[in-house]
Amino acid sequence: MFDYTLAHWSTFLVAAILLNLSPGPDIAFILAQTARNGQRSGFAAMFGIWGGAFLHVLLATAGLSAILATSITAFTLVKCVGALYLVWLGIQSIKSNGASYSSDTDVKQSSNLEIFKQGVLVATLNPKVAIFFLAFLPQFVVEGAGPASAQLFLHGSLIIVISAFIEPPLVILGAKLTKYLSDNSQFAAWMDRGLGALFIGLGVRLAMSERT
Repeated sequence: MFDYTLAHWSTFLVAAILLNLSPGPDIAFILAQTARNGQRSGFAAMFGIWGGAFLHVLLATAGLSAILATSITAFTLVKCVGALYLVWLGIQSIKSNGASYSSDTDVKQSSNLEIFKQGVLVATLNPKVAIFFLAFLPQFVVEGAGPASAQLFLHGSLIIVISAFIEPPLVILGAKLTKYLSDNSQFAAWMDRGLGALFIGLGVRLAMSERT
């Protein structure tokens, strides 16, 4: 069971690394929370993103992601909800105007649990992720290497494991911005505006995306 060649693992490893390095709402959310609230919140966001990604792995393994790939209504519904959520995050960031970086502000800070839940939603409400897993994982199913569902689950889980070697360093480096931003209110305000625009842009891009 799970008897694969070196070429199989090499191809999968390269593909998984490129997937984790590709820019998108997940990386943007992790880095935004890290810069805004520090390393702990960055890790909370990261774990939330992983939780949402793992849900997509389970759905792809169970075949439920096929619904998003074949049903225009289901895809459009999830896409619109996800796009609206990203736009909402963007508006909140712009409204913050740098206050979220200040150590002496009265603005309510999100708890790490809230950030974790937001991360789960960011990853879960992106139907493109579900369709990607549905299209990507079956390419690594090898006849005779075990049940197809087990192979799908293995490779999907390994994508998240590989992200554990890529994203934590980004959080640690991003956390170094926190002190600088807290001491530079003008730069922090522009940072919030930039992040807000980024999230709104990602939301619009998701809303305009088509099934592939």
